Amino acid sequence: MLQAGRRNKVFWVVCRKILDERRTVFHVERMNILIVGSGGREHALAWKINQSPLVDTVWSAPGSPGLNEVGPCFDVKADDISSMVKLVEQLEPDLIVIGPEQPLAEGLADRIREIGFDVFGPSAAAAQIEASKGFSKDLMARCHVPTAAYKRVTTVADAKAFLDTLKPPFVLKADGLAAGKGVVIAKTRMEADVAAASMLGGQFGSASTELVIEEFMHGEEASVFVLTDGENFAVLPAAQDHKRAFDGDEGPNTGGMGAYAPAPIVTPDLMETVVQTVIQPTLQGMKADGCPFQGVLYVGLMLTEDGPKVVEYNCRFGDPECQVLMTGLEGDIVPLLLASATGGYSESDFARLYPEGGFKPSATVVMATKGYPGDYVKGSVISGVETANAKSGVKVFHAGTRIGDAGELQASGGRVINVTGTGDTLGQALANAYAGVDAIDWPEGFYRSDIGWRIQK
Repeated sequence: MLQAGRRNKVFWVVCRKILDERRTVFHVERMNILIVGSGGREHALAWKINQSPLVDTVWSAPGSPGLNEVGPCFDVKADDISSMVKLVEQLEPDLIVIGPEQPLAEGLADRIREIGFDVFGPSAAAAQIEASKGFSKDLMARCHVPTAAYKRVTTVADAKAFLDTLKPPFVLKADGLAAGKGVVIAKTRMEADVAAASMLGGQFGSASTELVIEEFMHGEEASVFVLTDGENFAVLPAAQDHKRAFDGDEGPNTGGMGAYAPAPIVTPDLMETVVQTVIQPTLQGMKADGCPFQGVLYVGLMLTEDGPKVVEYNCRFGDPECQVLMTGLEGDIVPLLLASATGGYSESDFARLYPEGGFKPSATVVMATKGYPGDYVKGSVISGVETANAKSGVKVFHAGTRIGDAGELQASGGRVINVTGTGDTLGQALANAYAGVDAIDWPEGFYRSDIGWRIQK
């Protein structure tokens, strides 16, 4: 079992005390936590963590205008591994929470653990579960996790040979990380052949020197998130997101244009099936392979007529699913993050660490720069965020913003702000989120007006 890092012994005792009494312990120095990343996911994590009575300061690197409102930011890129390690040595945080997948795949968590600090995030070996589609599919096969039929290919000839065995539509995935753009769903065989040749020919650089080709699965998608120390785990409420850019699920795939939780389609019985057929075999398989998964495991599911099947794994919180999870959880998430980072708890302990107060329905609407996910212009001015934040049940997270020379808030990315609402029902959460959107003045932005359409049918 993983051991607590040298910096965190006192706080480990605090969390043990919380387990025993479900209350904070006074006269104990509080924790400082470093968030690695700069997007809406990281803003939501920092915002939630900062509410913990166990926490003193939340730092971020590289941060954003939103994260700067939570705590000090440091201009160190998330994937600058050596500089990030130096920052950790300088700050000596009691816990480091790594948001994006790229630094995880490049071994940031390993480097930080080597110098004696506690990290919420998997090793590079375990992060292969997202960094290599072939690795994850082979893991599913070994562990008998239900998923689509697939084949790993490195030549166009092999790609065409396997495509011959499938019916349209066809799914082609770059093996490596491609910034969320490495999946092609081809409606015709001609489109599939062209995509295979393009991807293997260098469309996504080294990420697509190998492809995973899969059969297409029919059903409704959902996302499940598991906080784990590599053996024991706690499951958060299921969420659903909206990948297509425009209303009616039209347009190109994006990183996500909105999300909500809990997803009504994932019933308690269905979640138990996912635990038994997916989560437990996956974690046991990773441990048996010598790379136990420590952190948050994202399980993307297709709910088919034959039961839930895995579409993909991710080695980090989804974005924008993280935003709805952090706003929906009503209790303190820090003890669970710490338990996942350090190990030492039993299965029953993990259940007791689940944040008190349950989960409040939550929904988020992503506002993006016009042109996204294609070409777009940076620097447009956004106003009204403070007005939106002042509304009851609304929180705006910064995903791609910067401060201009005159102090104005500007768009600096594709997906720019995440307007998140909570309520007593999902309908109320969605209404609050859209009330927040209406308060924002940004002519150069766009958003989907039908987030949550599945639950409003």
